[in-house]
Amino acid sequence: MQKTIRFSLPDKAKFFQTLRDRVNNYFRDNKISRNGDWRMYLKTTAMLSFYLIPFSIVMTNILPVWAVLLCYFVSGIGLVGIGMSIMHDANHGAYAQNSTLNTIFGYSINLVGGHAMTWKVQHNVLHHTYTNVYGMDEDIEDKPFLRLSPDGKLKKYHRFQHLYAPILYCMATISWILWKDFKALAEYNREGRTKDIGHNPVFEFVMLTITKLAYWGIFFVMPLMLLSYAWWVPLVGFVIMHFTAGFIMTIVFQLAHVVENTDHFQPNEVGNIENVWAIHQMATTSNFARKNKLVSWFVGGLNFQVEHHLFPNICHVHYPEIAKIVKSTSEEFGVPYLEYKTFRGAMASHFRTLYRLGNDKLKSQVLVAPKEDAAVIPA
Repeated sequence: MQKTIRFSLPDKAKFFQTLRDRVNNYFRDNKISRNGDWRMYLKTTAMLSFYLIPFSIVMTNILPVWAVLLCYFVSGIGLVGIGMSIMHDANHGAYAQNSTLNTIFGYSINLVGGHAMTWKVQHNVLHHTYTNVYGMDEDIEDKPFLRLSPDGKLKKYHRFQHLYAPILYCMATISWILWKDFKALAEYNREGRTKDIGHNPVFEFVMLTITKLAYWGIFFVMPLMLLSYAWWVPLVGFVIMHFTAGFIMTIVFQLAHVVENTDHFQPNEVGNIENVWAIHQMATTSNFARKNKLVSWFVGGLNFQVEHHLFPNICHVHYPEIAKIVKSTSEEFGVPYLEYKTFRGAMASHFRTLYRLGNDKLKSQVLVAPKEDAAVIPA
């Protein structure tokens, strides 16, 4: 993995400067904070409740088996809700003005089996800077049995990936709680990325180990030892919880970047991407279902990925209003604003893209989706 890649073109048209000024004016003129408000605190309470209350009820040992498994399913919804709606904003510094609060809620990822520091490197540093750049953006790196970039290695079995991908998506958080964070931390320590963001490699390894053991002890070992059900009941429940969270989380993130209307880029021989960073974000990122309030609430505004990639330090509760500014400014400057009007349309586009990637029919270029599904403003 290359340590640095540069976006070599200056923003001569001043698109991003203009956009940033307009967004700043929106907050100043309306006298509101860029961070979370009562809506964020209410959602935090809801997601933590979805996660912890069903598990606590299971531990009362009074439910029938079917109700135990249902509780684990609801906990899975809460688990992914914490990831998308709480820790995501907090680890971007967008949850609150108080940095201590951001740190505290950022560690909510450890509560669901992840690790805050490795997530920050993988997501904040690599994904947000080098979106859809194969070799830098870990989200589109070659996965076991999945090809998510036209620059990835093509295998024979990839021709069927659009059929078996949902099964692998279900396993996403399983790999997360088992080995992914340890592997990532070792790599980031070796490359110096841990120190680059101001963290101590030894401390992070100790913190990672302790929180993983605590997570497994509380949510896996304790139910096995203390509940009176057959051993398979808490085991199946644990798997249901993570399959639910893994599928939802992966689908939501895939719909933002691995769809037909987004582009993929590679740096030239000297490590430059001949583009403006903000234009790159617009070309590699797509929104979906912006007007669906239920989807927007549950996924923590991640259906407003364009706005999130341009302004990751703004809390997602503000994205619906920010999107109006981003879209109108994009139209004014002739910059692509990519979106799918519905969740279903984005899902269909993602699986068409998986098929094309698996059959080597997708190149590093923009593919325009059918007009009834996507609204694309050409560059």
